[in-house]
Amino acid sequence: MKILITGNMGYVGPEVAKYLRVSRPDAILHGLDNAYFAHCLTGAAVVPERYLDEQFYGDVRETLPDLRGYDAIVQLAAVSNDPMGNQFQAVTLDINQNTTVSIAKAAAAAGVKNFVFASSCSVYGIAEGGPRKETDPLNPITAYAKSKIGAERELATIETQMVVTSLRFATACGMSARLRLDLVLNDFVACALSRGQISVLSDGTPWRPLIDVADMARAIDWAIDRDAENGGRCLAVNVGSDDRNYQVKTLANAVAAKIPGTEVSINTSAPADSRSYQVDFGLYRLLAPDHQPLVDLDQSIQNLISGLQRMNFRDADFRSSDLMRLKVLQGHIDSHRLNAALEWIYRDGIQANAAAGDRSRRTKASA
Repeated sequence: MKILITGNMGYVGPEVAKYLRVSRPDAILHGLDNAYFAHCLTGAAVVPERYLDEQFYGDVRETLPDLRGYDAIVQLAAVSNDPMGNQFQAVTLDINQNTTVSIAKAAAAAGVKNFVFASSCSVYGIAEGGPRKETDPLNPITAYAKSKIGAERELATIETQMVVTSLRFATACGMSARLRLDLVLNDFVACALSRGQISVLSDGTPWRPLIDVADMARAIDWAIDRDAENGGRCLAVNVGSDDRNYQVKTLANAVAAKIPGTEVSINTSAPADSRSYQVDFGLYRLLAPDHQPLVDLDQSIQNLISGLQRMNFRDADFRSSDLMRLKVLQGHIDSHRLNAALEWIYRDGIQANAAAGDRSRRTKASA
């Protein structure tokens, strides 16, 4: 089996590559990434791309390898959260929606059997009245969420025999070789370790479903060769587990319980946070019984604690560091490596960021 993972050098990609290398030892695994975050390694003894057979470098808006011969495409490439989506709205639409659809059409034309799209439960937005099912109304309120549902809807219109799976992931959390701290649980653990205090800016009542990044990889493994008979040729499915719908204040207190001495302050007078939703994961449980999430909240927290301690993490000002994806992009822009469209800037034919290499560059992965 031959698999291409686009956007593999972010937060989720390293876990996906590692998981697939174990679950499919004979598979040919390729990556394609623009290398915005290639340097953001966190406690990794080796670069995670060692699990791949080949790494391509390029902008998915412009560059794709020949897709003939691939069995599956895993589309992770995206502007990956609300703050980045709000600052780069046009780019978010272009990459998350337009380019996703373009890649899918190219894959279909090349005879690829399965296309896996990393979507998001954030498409439910403001959602009162209990856990949301896939058939419930959507209410995306951010550029990021709108781009995800926009991509889902366009994917469903492609005339093809290719099996398309849009995985509506719960909020990601957990340790990765390229850790992000701009995620709610990850942020709380970092605050507790570096400051001894977790400040919840909302009143703590908003709901968030969580999924560990390791379990996201399990879901992708399932979708890579999902049959059309199992859910339909084009499927959008919530991915997570019913018992991991949490209020934000519960997450803060769970972290504090793992790190003695941590104080939790909650802004009880804060206006209501519109981003609140519970999600029903019954369909995923029915369709993928052998790929259900295994990492519970306590284990996600412990893995984060252990990972950050291995990094000797003590930065109380981490929200201004390269552990925040928006800060990394802004740093590239301020240093004139990226332009406002998040395209690498070339000078005299040489790319400004040597880590990304030339647009056509590829490397063989090795240990």
